[in-house]
Amino acid sequence: MKNYFSIQDIDSLDKWIDEAIEIKKAPLSDKALGVNKTLGLLFFNPSLRTRLSTQKAALNLGMNVIVMNFSNEGWSLEYEDGTVMNQGNSEHIKEAAQVVSQYCDILAIRAFAKLEDRDEDYSEKVVKGFMKYATIPVINMESATGHPLQALADAITITEYKMNDKPNVVLSWAPHPKALPQAVANSFVEMMQQIDANFVITHPVGFELASQITKQVPIEYNQNKAFKNADFIYVKNWSSYTDYGKVSSLEDSWKITEEKMKVTNNAKFMHCLPVRRNVVVDDVVLDSANSIIVEQANNRTFAAQLVLKKILKSEQ
Repeated sequence: MKNYFSIQDIDSLDKWIDEAIEIKKAPLSDKALGVNKTLGLLFFNPSLRTRLSTQKAALNLGMNVIVMNFSNEGWSLEYEDGTVMNQGNSEHIKEAAQVVSQYCDILAIRAFAKLEDRDEDYSEKVVKGFMKYATIPVINMESATGHPLQALADAITITEYKMNDKPNVVLSWAPHPKALPQAVANSFVEMMQQIDANFVITHPVGFELASQITKQVPIEYNQNKAFKNADFIYVKNWSSYTDYGKVSSLEDSWKITEEKMKVTNNAKFMHCLPVRRNVVVDDVVLDSANSIIVEQANNRTFAAQLVLKKILKSEQ
């Protein structure tokens, strides 16, 4: 595997999940695989779980890790070809990607959507730019439109906690004071399309995700109806795709409450974190025995470790 850009780079999700669970049982079993190899982590945006879990995964494989917070430590990059660089950007991605490739064996990048220009965000100029010009494998640690490491961890988590072969899974929109990207939701939807489950998306009218992502997935605009008999409730806010980047302040009724969870089939509660307590979801839900958000976050290490392992093996 050359790069890990999206869920579509997984050739067999079931096999990947099984392998990740085996890694989880013995995380240091491949310690020799990454010896004398270096993972470079470039962060254009903040991180907690993604940085620490990916760094931990690399250490479990014996790799060295270099971390750079590009937003305040690196030169501002230019991405367009033929640009006369007489304005603010100091360095072109052509040189930056090739130079970084000399220092590292694998490069992982985190670069959020700006939520100003949909076409620009969905062009994925940052991660795809590095994929184009770097001479080493590139991993997506959340881009403008996808978060495939999170989605892989979510798949592992659902497999570990499901009580039947075909669980009922709901992706629910929830309110948030800030406009957030569609990245986590997009990758979760793509992942669920590869899992044997009854899957539905629920959100207010006007918050439909991109049709090229959702395809034939059912959409239910009545949240309580969607929750009925659910085995997993996955909650995430995203801003509007059609009215790009806009966030509604009129949908507080979509907050996840204990009463809403009561109509489920004793569902497990999932969220990628960070989560705004008592805005997105009530304390009582987050702190309940059915909340598996911490366990879900733990699986981020093994999702990243599996991806790194596959790339290292392919490079042998």
